[in-house]
Amino acid sequence: MSKAALLNIAELKQRHLEGDRPVPRAVIASLKADTRGAARAFLKNLAAKQAANRSEGQRLRHMLAFETELRALGHVHIAGVDEAGVGPCAGPVVAGAAILPVGYKLKGLDDSKKILSEEHRDELAAAVKRDALAWCVAFSTVEEIDTINIYQAGLLAMRRAVEGLKVAPDFVLVDARKIPGLTMPQRGLIGGDGLSLSIAAGAILAKTTRDAHMRELHARFPRYAFATHKGYPTPQHLKALQKFGPVDCHRRSFAPVKRALGLIPEQEELPFNPPPRKKSSR
Repeated sequence: MSKAALLNIAELKQRHLEGDRPVPRAVIASLKADTRGAARAFLKNLAAKQAANRSEGQRLRHMLAFETELRALGHVHIAGVDEAGVGPCAGPVVAGAAILPVGYKLKGLDDSKKILSEEHRDELAAAVKRDALAWCVAFSTVEEIDTINIYQAGLLAMRRAVEGLKVAPDFVLVDARKIPGLTMPQRGLIGGDGLSLSIAAGAILAKTTRDAHMRELHARFPRYAFATHKGYPTPQHLKALQKFGPVDCHRRSFAPVKRALGLIPEQEELPFNPPPRKKSSR
């Protein structure tokens, strides 16, 4: 087994396993005739990658089912919308909206809660911003959350995101609910960021934008560790609240902040329970 031959296998791995270039049929034929263990291992890994790609392709086609159905009815620009930041007791709620090109499939784009790597979420968000026909993110402030409640503030942020799109949508797909005040038709899908690629695109924009904002708040208020928990009421965050009290980015209508302000008894539990979401139907 020559050193050059080993190098060729290494180059094939870099080009076709680590990269996305297709393997020519002639190369496949040569590898099948190759008795080296490295060649057999390459073919085995290639088959696994191809199977994973087929599975991912099927998943992405399934996540375009609603968009495909709507386009068959004559809708051209379909926006997907979702929000991030309902549960935290600090920071704004952020909404994202995106109109994807027809048939657009972004490998790995899924329900943002399933994407555990912050780096991967940022990469997907960058791809959506690069490829979308139009995209927009919008905020509802802490003051608005405390004034109109978190549910209504989330709807307001989503409406702002849709209305901020540079291409006007003729249909809107929304995660779990419908947005008051929009003039175009819309459909709410329960678990929409796992069912619609357009909603998943809006969700990843909302999530990454809000996370970046919370990192900025961390720079302003480092003792609260916002970069770590993103404003959620974790033990670390609650301990800081009790020790230092709330700052201007804390939601004073939320129980943990009220408790830190002494507005409710320490032992009283007032968990945040958002209104039940309506079921959707296709």
